[in-house]
Amino acid sequence: MRERSSALGAQLGTGDRSEKVRTYNYREGRVTDHRLRTTTRDLAGFLAGEGALSKVVAALRARRLRARAEAAVAETAAGGGE
Repeated sequence: MRERSSALGAQLGTGDRSEKVRTYNYREGRVTDHRLRTTTRDLAGFLAGEGALSKVVAALRARRLRARAEAAVAETAAGGGE
């Protein structure tokens, strides 16, 4: 239970402004995802769930898989995967 609580806390963060995930700039029609360090200039398409959103979701999934793979390799290297 403690691991789950810790994982949830890591996902939620502290709520500090510096931890922002995404910025929507309506005047410029721009969306910036700060985790991926990417910007799209198709705000309407992003909000409608079109191409730009699909690219962000795919990139986040790839990032999560890469992090899991790196954790598994680190665990194996530390002798935890035996």
